[in-house]
Amino acid sequence: MELLIFGHGGRAVLFFPTRMARFYDYENWGVVGALHDKLANGELQLFCVDSIDAESFYNRWAHPEQRINRHLQYEQYILQEVIPLMREKNESGYFEAAGCSMGAYHAVNIAMKYPWLFKKAVAMSGRFDLTEQICDFRDLFDGYHNESIYFNMPNQYVANISDGYLLNAINNLEFIFAIGQTDPFLPNNFELSNLLWHKWIKNQLYVWDNYAHRPRYWKQMVQLYL
Repeated sequence: MELLIFGHGGRAVLFFPTRMARFYDYENWGVVGALHDKLANGELQLFCVDSIDAESFYNRWAHPEQRINRHLQYEQYILQEVIPLMREKNESGYFEAAGCSMGAYHAVNIAMKYPWLFKKAVAMSGRFDLTEQICDFRDLFDGYHNESIYFNMPNQYVANISDGYLLNAINNLEFIFAIGQTDPFLPNNFELSNLLWHKWIKNQLYVWDNYAHRPRYWKQMVQLYL
């Protein structure tokens, strides 16, 4: 697995790519360049990881159970290899999880499941229940459900979190959601924001004009929210 690191210190950002995208796409799209000053000044350090979405959620040749299991292997790679690397390279003690589009899902899900690892989660143009058919965006599990899928869909499991330690750890996170007004994922964002508020978990939801599901918008969002 390849990744790119930008910056030399400051808040460490675990930056997940968009749907089936690669670790270098944020650089190619100018999203990294939009953060030049913060990176050069030592305010931020980006860890742009790669994606295996094509082997997991978007692998239509695999049974849905295999899709979620492949995702869980990816999660272990993040936890067992990337997080230790971030600790080795960055001593700030301040880790964020962030992403755009599918990357927003990855960021929020891992922050919810392992909140003691992070201080902040930033989700731009995200979708937080991959089992829902939303306009042209299909149910990525074709109607199949099991516990592994349930426990990786924030819009499903958040309402039922009852463990006090986990809730307290999640409540210590700063959550930021940014989504376009005409993005079909807008209701998904409102749903998760409301679920968090019902658990007394603070979060910020920003609605942008138009669709806003493009790199030219993400370049602006990262400057405001990371």
